[in-house]
Amino acid sequence: MHKDDLPPLDALRAFDAAARHLSFTRAAEELFVTQSAVSKQVIALESALAVRLFERKTRALALTTAGERLQRATAIAFGELRRAGAELRGGEEPTVTLSTTQAFAGFWLIPRLADFRRRHPGIDIRISADTRLVDLERGRFDAAVRYLQDRDAPASALRLFGDTVVPVVSPALLKKSRKPLAKPADLAHHVLLAYEDEEQRRPWLSWPVWLEMAGVPALRPAGSIAFNQYEPTIRAALDGQGVALAMLALVADLLKQGKLVAPLPQRFSNPRSYYLVLADRAAANPAMEAFRLWLADQVQSGGGGTTLSA
Repeated sequence: MHKDDLPPLDALRAFDAAARHLSFTRAAEELFVTQSAVSKQVIALESALAVRLFERKTRALALTTAGERLQRATAIAFGELRRAGAELRGGEEPTVTLSTTQAFAGFWLIPRLADFRRRHPGIDIRISADTRLVDLERGRFDAAVRYLQDRDAPASALRLFGDTVVPVVSPALLKKSRKPLAKPADLAHHVLLAYEDEEQRRPWLSWPVWLEMAGVPALRPAGSIAFNQYEPTIRAALDGQGVALAMLALVADLLKQGKLVAPLPQRFSNPRSYYLVLADRAAANPAMEAFRLWLADQVQSGGGGTTLSA
């Protein structure tokens, strides 16, 4: 194979599918061929390139460094070819695929999407709101919104905003209960809505941690209700069930609308920020760039309540 020759397209397709699934069997199912055919195509590609693309393990595949490099290239190339073909056929509209959490999608992103649709009516958006951490280079997402420490964010990521933890409560509940809530000790008169983070990824949203930082570590509340997800914790606060610890950036709109209030002055910053992390394939998607610029504009105009930086 001459150094300037392109590898066979069929072999690249087989490799791309196997790299995304890390399985020859699942790649074969996607391509409607046999597992043996996929394996032979990959072996032929490795021979043509004179490199190993996969580590063959017992019942598992893993990409080598060369395989990871080629997978990034095929993801971009095939993605661009699919988009170009769709546009030439007058088929699918330009699309942005985004992975994010339920909380970010429900409390921050979705209320703003009408503005994006108004500005870019020709771009479709597909949102996967889940707690799973997807692999952008092996999945079918253009980008993900992730909650990261600054040191862990990729250099190409766009920082949206940092965050502060603050207790929030429904104003209707305060009026109904007539119990004071002006200082941390007053929480003893209220039900605390707890987000139980089983993997301890967000300890700053734990009531014991917050109460200790507020100087009342031994406080015993009037009661408690625990949730294993963040979003229903805030929904319960909106419903007047008690007091919740909220990520200020996500509930800023609810505070402005008067649906929630933050009566205590104590506010503690946490060590993470929201970032837009782009897949390599996003460089070939003009719709993703439009979405990224729109997000930046939303934050700069006050959507995140903090300063935007790249």
